[in-house]
Amino acid sequence: MDFTRHPKLNFKEVGKLSEAQAREEIDALREGIEYHDYLYYVKDKPEISDETYDKLFRRLQELEEAFPQFDSENSPTRRVGGAPMAGLQKVEHAAPMLSLNAVYNEKEVKSFDGMIRRETGLARPVYTAEPKFDGLSVELVYEGGTFTRGTTRGDGTIGEDISRNIRTIGAVPLHLRRGGQEIPSFLSVRGEVFMRKNDFQKLNKKRIESGEEPFANPRNAAAGSVRQLDPDKVAGIPLDIVFYDILDMRDSSFTSQWAMLQQLPQWGLKTDPHNRRCSSLQQVEKYHADLAKTRDNLDYEIDGIVIKLDDFELREELGTRQRSPRWALAWKFEPRQEVTTLKEIVVQVGRTGVLTPVALLDPVNVGGVTVSRATLHNEDEIRRKDVRVGDKVRIERAGDVIPEVVERIGESKGKRGRPFSMPKNCPACGTPVHREGAHYYCPNSLSCPGQLVARITHYASRDAMDIAGLGRRTVTELVDRGMVKTLADLYRLSTDDLKQIERFADKSARQLHDAIQRSKEVRMDRFLYALGIPRVGPHAVRALARHFKTMQALEKADSEELAAVEDVGYETAHRLYSFLREKENRNVLHELYRAGLRVKGMPSREGTGPLEGKTFVFTGELADHTRREAERLVESMGGRVASGVSGQTDFVVAGDRPGSELSEAGDRGVTVIDEKRFEKLVHA
Repeated sequence: MDFTRHPKLNFKEVGKLSEAQAREEIDALREGIEYHDYLYYVKDKPEISDETYDKLFRRLQELEEAFPQFDSENSPTRRVGGAPMAGLQKVEHAAPMLSLNAVYNEKEVKSFDGMIRRETGLARPVYTAEPKFDGLSVELVYEGGTFTRGTTRGDGTIGEDISRNIRTIGAVPLHLRRGGQEIPSFLSVRGEVFMRKNDFQKLNKKRIESGEEPFANPRNAAAGSVRQLDPDKVAGIPLDIVFYDILDMRDSSFTSQWAMLQQLPQWGLKTDPHNRRCSSLQQVEKYHADLAKTRDNLDYEIDGIVIKLDDFELREELGTRQRSPRWALAWKFEPRQEVTTLKEIVVQVGRTGVLTPVALLDPVNVGGVTVSRATLHNEDEIRRKDVRVGDKVRIERAGDVIPEVVERIGESKGKRGRPFSMPKNCPACGTPVHREGAHYYCPNSLSCPGQLVARITHYASRDAMDIAGLGRRTVTELVDRGMVKTLADLYRLSTDDLKQIERFADKSARQLHDAIQRSKEVRMDRFLYALGIPRVGPHAVRALARHFKTMQALEKADSEELAAVEDVGYETAHRLYSFLREKENRNVLHELYRAGLRVKGMPSREGTGPLEGKTFVFTGELADHTRREAERLVESMGGRVASGVSGQTDFVVAGDRPGSELSEAGDRGVTVIDEKRFEKLVHA
């Protein structure tokens, strides 16, 4: 949902808008900003860059100021951020956690400085300049010098209690140290939880090699980790924190930001060593330029600097807006574009066992989206492009979706990394890998950890075993907890086991347990499809099930017998034969049978009816049926569905955007019908 292209966002000069145009654009902006607040704060999956978000927010502020008749208490400009997540206890902050107005150019910074000088009467205001961390803002509370509570920013007034997770961060002092000023009886301090770049790359490497979805960037990794409901999972994650503000304090005080930043480390609250006190705007500008040049050399992500009026008394005079202080400003860096550093190459194991090399990158903005990993396709492509660890590379989003490494840029400084070679063994399970053409794959399909979550999710899907309630999220937790290591382990789960899973109570655990047990009796074609054998699709599994009738007969067949079955072919036969001969796969199949799985045969045809003896091929997108629904409808009425057009094809059913089957039908003189005529045939 790209709200920058919303038809009601025309970005005309405000003075040229009619009231009706302004109202439409204000409504569209509020809808878009609230949607992206939800993605950013609640889902931790932002879809637009910070620059794009700031553009939308500032446009809304401009319109609301020009058209006050459309003011609303529910506008995003009246609050600080997103709503707290469900599942964590809500806590009110000691004081509002405000956000900052953000700018991207020197002209706007000079305008800010001019406002400060006019309203304070100072000829040369003193500022503190600090790196703007790209992490998760948190409040920590100390009472009597002892840590008592940690919360996320939430909506700026109410956050989520993450105290147990905060305690796992080594940089968080559980007791304040004595030094400098006396420890206050109550201290609410604001900081930023983040993950260092090297730790982020190591975490993503581990997730990729174990078959988990990697994090998009260090901020998402930190936010996702600190919001875990299980503190044990957080303890092993390398999170860090820096502090930069006091929200509330009793029995002590400061006169300036710089004095406060000098005191915090003496209490054991870490600050950033790059903080600077600037006695002129020129020093602020130089600080921004210097930090922009060195940001790539830092071990953590920053996306700009924060400029704060140093004097606390003058801050009080300037006050705050609804959303942000008037005495502070975020000066963002220009977003990185396309070129970045390749930090590491890791190998990801997909559901079908194919091993794919993945580039782990310094995060870079590509088309408004932060990219930290990209596909390298295969070993041959890596060698052709001659990319190695440490190289500067150009990134592109293929088809505007999947990022890929396009090329190496220039000559790398210093010694380059070694040329990449694919591993001889699967990184997830250690099984020797096989090469077919340009690709390597792990043959240990049914018990390889790297393939396990995706394979079980596919196994439970509607077109396979149809186990309601067993989605990817639940499967992931079952695998992470070590409760399911093979497909057969599903059938050993008790209701009490399932109640350990997050979000499961008595009723939901019992329902899932019953659904798993019901799947023990399954038709042969659905079971074969559920196994997710590479290149063995729905047409092939139906043909195989009709031909062999039982799994025992299928498992005894050689590759020539398999290839002789109509709609199978040599490649499919070879993959199926190899799958059934792999020792680990055979062990899992036998475990499934021992667990009580009963695979039923199916007749040579699904039944008799008006379509008996007719062969159909479907192409394109149907409006009123899914492809599988239409195919099952044909088979239930005695017909047959094929994957390609041949001399035996009676009808080609063409939907929107048909494929090559349409032209093949014309070449062979096969009757082509649309979905309406298909409906008349099956309901005649």
